[in-house]
Amino acid sequence: MRCCLFGFEAVLPGLDEHQRRWVVGGFADMFPYGGITAVAKASGMDRGTVAQGVSEVRAGVVVTGRVRRQGAGRKPVSETQPGYDDMLDSLVDPGSRGDPMCRLRWTTKSTRNLAKEMGERGFPTSHTTVADRLAAMDYSLQGTSKTQEGKNHPDRDAQFRYIAAQVAGHQAAGEPVISVDAKKKELVGNYDNAGQEWRPKGEPVEVKDHDFPDPKVPKAVPYGVYDLTKNEGWMTVGTSADTAEFAVASIQRWWENMGSQAYPEARKLLITADAGGSNAYRSRLWKTKLAEFTQKTGLEVTVCHFPPGTSKWNKIEHRMFSQVTMNWRGRPLESHEVVVNLIAATTTTTGLRIRAELGETTYATGIKITKKRVDGLGIVAHKFHGEWNYTLQPKPTTK
Repeated sequence: MRCCLFGFEAVLPGLDEHQRRWVVGGFADMFPYGGITAVAKASGMDRGTVAQGVSEVRAGVVVTGRVRRQGAGRKPVSETQPGYDDMLDSLVDPGSRGDPMCRLRWTTKSTRNLAKEMGERGFPTSHTTVADRLAAMDYSLQGTSKTQEGKNHPDRDAQFRYIAAQVAGHQAAGEPVISVDAKKKELVGNYDNAGQEWRPKGEPVEVKDHDFPDPKVPKAVPYGVYDLTKNEGWMTVGTSADTAEFAVASIQRWWENMGSQAYPEARKLLITADAGGSNAYRSRLWKTKLAEFTQKTGLEVTVCHFPPGTSKWNKIEHRMFSQVTMNWRGRPLESHEVVVNLIAATTTTTGLRIRAELGETTYATGIKITKKRVDGLGIVAHKFHGEWNYTLQPKPTTK
């Protein structure tokens, strides 16, 4: 039966309006069920037209040679209401073609809202007509797409290649390479957390119905260190502020608890980081605290920053942070202990393991470091974009 449907393309174009409806109706009526949908899909005709054809066949309507004259039938709204399409176009995209202060700029542009707005502007219409005209104007339902990375720096790709070369060189020499960054701050308490998890039917976890910003609500401030070679991570869950001092303290904890054991012979350390935040390349406090870390560990530390606006290329984002987010989806982060345990329980089939620790030290904000002090750290800027790529060497101790 279904093989007969493939002949519609050859037969239907030679028939008039009544004949086409009668033919598709006859075929659809031969199916015990689902015939209208199947024939409509195979013929490309509207489902309502096929259903009408079925009704005519069953009623014994005789096909005559009379058809409506050319151009008869309901006129499209674009003809009955001149300017309809232009007005609809301006409402859908008011920022570029319409009134920038139109209230629809700030509301959901549903077909019902658009139909209401069209009516108020002298174009009475229904939401179904709006949907039809939008489709005819090449509009479609779409979500947002995270593709904008900010203004591209002319040496963006060259910096990526430079970082890759530095990583390869350090790894070939057996030296540690880490990717660092601060994860999004999280509210601690019985608050909603995006995502879903399997639970007994009808028994969702009950959480508060709001999560308005409140300085009294405790927050978790996770800062992560990801070892590119070992596929291992460390995360310090802070309770204070995300500062450069906190960032370097987290790196120090990673080295003491994991790095020094994994690389007992290490003499150098490569850090890849974003251009902004607590580990920003312009942060004097970041460089000052790194110099102190270098002095404590005796490691030569090289830092390579990703160009501004390209943080998603930082390995820790998609190799560690994304896994943590998936692990705690749909669960309220009721306490700092819960946050630490969920992070530590995060694993992947590729072998990712993460250690987490609560850091309750309070870090001051607004610490000022003078340019003179930074200049005295002996930072060696690389020839290629020295502001993004630099090395700190431990100073020899005097006896």
